[in-house]
Amino acid sequence: MNAMKKIATTALRAGVVAAFSLACGLAAAQDADPLGRDPFERFNRGVYRFNDGVDRAVLRPVATAYRDAVPSLVRQGVNNFFGNLGDVWNLANNVMQLKLQNSAETFMRLNVNTFFGLGGLLDIASEAGIERHSEDFGQTLGRWGVPSGPYLVLPILGPSTVRDTAALPVDYYGDALSHVNDIPARNSLTVLRVVDTRANLLRASTLIQDAALDPYSFTRDAFLQKRRSEIHDGSEPDESK
Repeated sequence: MNAMKKIATTALRAGVVAAFSLACGLAAAQDADPLGRDPFERFNRGVYRFNDGVDRAVLRPVATAYRDAVPSLVRQGVNNFFGNLGDVWNLANNVMQLKLQNSAETFMRLNVNTFFGLGGLLDIASEAGIERHSEDFGQTLGRWGVPSGPYLVLPILGPSTVRDTAALPVDYYGDALSHVNDIPARNSLTVLRVVDTRANLLRASTLIQDAALDPYSFTRDAFLQKRRSEIHDGSEPDESK
C-alpha cells in the first residue's frame, strides 16, 4: 500500500513538474519575437516596468481624476484643440512625403478648424468628412526607405524604434507647443496634453492588462504592426521596413 502511495506521489510530482515546464516553455515562446525585432528585450522590459510604475503611481490616477471631474464636452474640446495643433506638423510631413491629396486635405482641416472651429476647439472638418492624416518625421523617414531598426522602449515616452527615436528631436522642433515662448504656459499646455492623451487610453490600457498574458509583448507587437501600417498607409508592409 505504501509502495502504491509512493508511486502515486511520484507520478503526481512528475506531472506537476512537467505541467510547470510546459507552461514556462509556452510563455517563453509567446514572449519571444520570432522576427528578431527586439534584441534589447531585457533592457526594454526594465524600462517598461519603470514606465508602468510611473503610470500606476501618477499618470493613470491623474488621468482618471481628469476624466471623472471634467465634463466630456470640455474634454472633447481640449482633445480637438491639441489635434488641430498637431495638424500643423502633420501637414509638414505629408508635404515631405509628397502625399499631395493628404497634404491638401490636412491644409483644409487646419484652416477650417482654426477659423471656423474656434481655434480648433470644434472639429468641424471631421464633421464635414475631411479626414485627418497623422504623420510624424519617423513615418517620413520610413516613407523614404529608412529601416525601423530594433524595437525600443523609452523612459516615460514608451514604445518606439531606433528610427523613431532618432526622429524625436525633429518631431519636437515641429511641435507647435515647442514654439510657445511663455514657458509656464507651454509647460501647462504640455501637461494638459499628456493628461488628455492618457485619459483617452484608459479603457485600452485596462483591456491590455486584463486580457494579455504578457502585456509587454502584446504592446510591442501591436505597436510595431501599427507603425508598419501607418508608414505603408494600411497596405501590406515590407517586413524589412
